[in-house]
Amino acid sequence: MLLCLSSNHRNASLDVLESLSEVAPAATVDLVSHNDFVAGAVLVATCNRFEAYLDVEEPLTAGSAITVCSLLESLSERTGLSIETLHSSIAVHEGADAAAHLFAVTSGLESVVIGEAEISGQVSRALDQARKNGTTTRDLERLFQRATHTSRGIKNNTAIGGAGKSLVRLALELASSRVADWSTASVLVVGTGRYAVTTVNALRNKGALDLRVFSPSGRDAAFALKHGLTPSEDFDVDVIVTCTASAVLGTERFSAASKCLVLDLGLPRNVDPAVGQLDGVDLLDLETISLHAPLEELNAHADARDLVRTAAHEFAAESQAEPAIVALRKHHFALLEAEIARATARGAGDETISALRHLGGVLLHGPSVRAREFAADGRVAEFDAALSALYNIPVERSAKSAQANARPHSA
Repeated sequence: MLLCLSSNHRNASLDVLESLSEVAPAATVDLVSHNDFVAGAVLVATCNRFEAYLDVEEPLTAGSAITVCSLLESLSERTGLSIETLHSSIAVHEGADAAAHLFAVTSGLESVVIGEAEISGQVSRALDQARKNGTTTRDLERLFQRATHTSRGIKNNTAIGGAGKSLVRLALELASSRVADWSTASVLVVGTGRYAVTTVNALRNKGALDLRVFSPSGRDAAFALKHGLTPSEDFDVDVIVTCTASAVLGTERFSAASKCLVLDLGLPRNVDPAVGQLDGVDLLDLETISLHAPLEELNAHADARDLVRTAAHEFAAESQAEPAIVALRKHHFALLEAEIARATARGAGDETISALRHLGGVLLHGPSVRAREFAADGRVAEFDAALSALYNIPVERSAKSAQANARPHSA
């Protein structure tokens, strides 16, 4: 079964994520090497995300629980973080939920900047690294390939890629009713990620000249140097725009004399709602901004989520075909290897052997596709029966798989 352990900007601190990113590659490889029932692992690790996707061959009901405990213990030993800290910082997804989560991650729906394109490349590189490490499996390959396919479909059929930029533009349009002249306004940007870059560009398009940056993680100096801003910890400015991954702005940041407009573009929210109750401070957050949004892009998130749910449902249904496909491949390749041995004994060369292997792959392709089609229609038992009738091939299924096959199919 598929298992996902996920830690990200929503459920973990930056320190925890940094620690996990440093040690996770070795920990996941060890997990595959030292646990017979963990067949494979793919690790997606970025500056604000740790995702371990595992293919678990459950020998017992508690197989997934044992796997989670083993990985947490390994991560705890390598990072020095307590098991309790890791438990509170890592969410666990199983089966179809794990697939849906990966599809959402790959499509940018779980990113700080919704719809960001970079994550799909990072997911692809994670699969490449797993191949190099020898830790991928057929199920993980199929999962990650479907994730890439889903991401492309969402990019081509929704406006999710422009949603983040559109929100920034809309927020500044709303703010313009309260900012008489952007060229004379002092503006503090809180955050140094890609969302911050988008925000800075939009502010400059508005004519803002006095741009400053503050980073809770201490990256403001490098960001300021690269993008032509001034690093600052002074919140006594005309406009504050927050676009980071954590809550950073509370009422204690403001004095009684503060006159300020605060734009909270963070997800989750960066600014304590109580800030909006302070005299002299106006707060616009994503919820308020969305109420004023006539933009089609703001519906893109819901459309993309619908596509993710559909893709995950299809993937889960098609997964029921895998035991039949494995049985067919095993039978097929046994015959193929026997024929190759006979051909070699008769003096056949490499070209002939290569042609036989190619033909074998071609002959398997059609039945494999049909198996997944039958599974998607809830008719996998019919396909199993056909294999038994035509080739006397038994299909071994786990108890969970058998129960799933027994459920009535709903159109």
